Amino acid sequence: MNVVSVGIDISKGKCMVAAMRPFGEMLMPPREFSHTDPGLGHLAGTLTPISSRHETRVITEATGRYHEPVAAALQQAGLWVCVLNPIVIKQSGAGSVRKVKTDKKDAVKTAKYGTGNWNTLREHLPADVLRQQLKLFSRQYDKYMGVAVSLRNNLVSLLDKPTAIRSGLTSWRPSGTAAASAA
Repeated sequence: MNVVSVGIDISKGKCMVAAMRPFGEMLMPPREFSHTDPGLGHLAGTLTPISSRHETRVITEATGRYHEPVAAALQQAGLWVCVLNPIVIKQSGAGSVRKVKTDKKDAVKTAKYGTGNWNTLREHLPADVLRQQLKLFSRQYDKYMGVAVSLRNNLVSLLDKPTAIRSGLTSWRPSGTAAASAA
């Protein structure tokens, strides 16, 4: 079987890439690439010759939004990309007994996972722009509402203190509370 699994460990601004054949044969030891246009072009240029000689699957973990430009650049270069939940790779163990956590080890572990689970990997389908924007707006709204509720609770807590009663501040309540609507 002439296959290559490429494992990518992605972090903010850079990624570590390792390519492996079955039975642990390293085709490309871990190397670092930046998330700039030239860096992603260099990454695609490095992996394209490998994919022309071998059936290649690129596996990466879903890391917030950091994986999106890497996956998009590789897919534009015609490479097969799979984006996995990090828990799946962590739970697999991927042949490691020790709990070593470095970018190089994680890239190799991801590549090992790809060789061991070759037939179950699914190709990544990028989300359309509208869905990404709705997801972002929803997260921002949830964050805003959490802050608004926290601030309202803090204000009510301050107004319930004895010092507020003595200074006459209890006559004012934030809008939306029972005391404000009764007035």
